[in-house]
Amino acid sequence: MSGRLDKHLLAGLDDRERGFSRSVEFEQAGEGYRAVLRYEAVRVRTEPHPTQDVALLTLIQTLQAQGYRQLKSQRNFQDGLYLGSQELWVEYTDPPEAGWRPSGLIAKLLNWFHARVTNQ
Repeated sequence: MSGRLDKHLLAGLDDRERGFSRSVEFEQAGEGYRAVLRYEAVRVRTEPHPTQDVALLTLIQTLQAQGYRQLKSQRNFQDGLYLGSQELWVEYTDPPEAGWRPSGLIAKLLNWFHARVTNQ
């Protein structure tokens, strides 16, 4: 295994809908790798995975489960070699909104409309 690890730039919207851009670093963990993101007071660190790419994907999924959206990454170091912005951005599809239900005025309007359509 190489002692030189990759780095990615990760950008998107955090759980409060604020744009961010931070570096994702990797740590060697036995025969595997962990992805590590530090953002404000948050530190997300994955369990070890067989490759850096799998660790990165796990980090993305973890962030999405916490409400992060529109995530994309760009490798800017590979095997310790600086790539700058030569690599293409990889965009990650947001998971579907789970359990969204209208509330307040929207719910009342939808219920009113549904009742009128059903009664006709």
